[in-house]
Amino acid sequence: MDLARFAAHVREFPAKPAVIIAGTDIVLTYGDLNARSNQGAHFLRSLGLRSGDTLALCVENSANFFHVACAALRSGLTLVPVSSKLTASELAFIVRDSAAKAAVLSDGIGEAYFKAPQVLTDILLIGLGREVAGYRSWNAGLAAQPETTLPDEYPGREMLYSSGTTGRPKGIVYNDASGSGTRTSRSATRMFGMLNIGPDTVYLSPAPLYHSAPFGWAIAMLELGGTTVVMPRFDPEQALSLIERYKVSLSQWVPTHFSRMLKLSAEIRNRYDVSSLKVAIHAAAPCPVPVKRQMIEWWGPIILEYFGSSEQTALTFITSEEWLAHPGSVGKCVFGKLHICDEHGKPLPAGEIGEVHSEGGMDFAYYNDSQKTSQSRNRHGWSTVGDIGYLDGEGYLYLTDRKNFTIISGGVNIYPQEIENLLVTHPRIADATVIGTPDHDLGERVTAVVQPLDMADANDVFRAELLEWMRSHLSSVKVPKQVDFRAELPRLPTGKMAKHVLRAEYLDGRQT
Repeated sequence: MDLARFAAHVREFPAKPAVIIAGTDIVLTYGDLNARSNQGAHFLRSLGLRSGDTLALCVENSANFFHVACAALRSGLTLVPVSSKLTASELAFIVRDSAAKAAVLSDGIGEAYFKAPQVLTDILLIGLGREVAGYRSWNAGLAAQPETTLPDEYPGREMLYSSGTTGRPKGIVYNDASGSGTRTSRSATRMFGMLNIGPDTVYLSPAPLYHSAPFGWAIAMLELGGTTVVMPRFDPEQALSLIERYKVSLSQWVPTHFSRMLKLSAEIRNRYDVSSLKVAIHAAAPCPVPVKRQMIEWWGPIILEYFGSSEQTALTFITSEEWLAHPGSVGKCVFGKLHICDEHGKPLPAGEIGEVHSEGGMDFAYYNDSQKTSQSRNRHGWSTVGDIGYLDGEGYLYLTDRKNFTIISGGVNIYPQEIENLLVTHPRIADATVIGTPDHDLGERVTAVVQPLDMADANDVFRAELLEWMRSHLSSVKVPKQVDFRAELPRLPTGKMAKHVLRAEYLDGRQT
């Protein structure tokens, strides 16, 4: 966090809204946030936390997230934002793995809040909400603290954990000794500069703040002097309502958000004025071509896309106009240099599918895991996070899937993303994923797991209809051999699908 820039905004317009929590009457002005985060920084110091120590933060999207995060980032701490959807044991893994000396938890995270004192007996726990044995109270602690800045105020930094879509999440350490604060906010500021975004910006954040992009963008907005409207949870109609109410000019999305807004009736979609939007940018997962085309038709050529990772090894960018000329692409590289390599690390020519590697991006390591760090580099020193894709002759990148998600059925590599992108365009499907499940003959069977809009459709008639529909769009090898229905899929709030959860269920026989 750029403390000098934030302090300048506090002096210039202390009464300006810094953060608005949607659906509540909570508005944090720059003056409010400055005072509360200063008190928080003093409180953390009083508990023995010093610059360089690690603090875990597990709080739902709320004003408290900003209070604690800013307190940590202005007292030199390493902040570890943790998903508010985890179980107590999953939470404990990240807290311990990150070597956190303390953790701030909110009762808004549910059962994990009440179980944490039993699984984190040796960690200093600070509670926001109901009084539970084993916690120090954040609010009570703040009451005795001054609103002045720390005499030794120093910018902290973040250590983000990967989403864990393929297994245990990994802590990401940026090898950057500049001492200038959070890496993710500096990346967001670089993008804001590309988009000519200024202090008059009103930014809508519909995603969880613990994830890298929403976290970095929210902190960058504080450095910029803009206003962030935070949704506690995503609702498609409420998102449109907020754009109209607050004259939102900048918004950030994942493809699932687009799909769910498009499945609102035309009457609801046309009810709201979204003309204030100047930029609607999306990332986190490739967007199905029909979905993105419909969004451009609805909102106009303000839909921008970037591709990157929490590791920040590279960044691509594409405008609506470019995308219409290169449908399906996630853009050209604007940070780092991309290479497509085979399994031996040999660079592949344009048009050939391989693993996406990058050169010259952010230097990173996985915390306390030298083996995974080493596995993320090839013999040239180029890094990869496991994405599969290809570059066309003009240098535009197209993603086909993740390496760990590739299905090998009868010796043929099948990329589930193409099948998933088709399924979510069906008017009676709310969500879908495709995984490989055990098959004695083929090795792996292509299995689609579908969430219908109406669970009354979870029957053999709709299953047969879906298979026939897919046969008209896909080659026979890609058509799922099995279609199962679920009322809800394990999609993370970040928009990514937790496929390892489904795979485990099929492997241990809970699904057939």
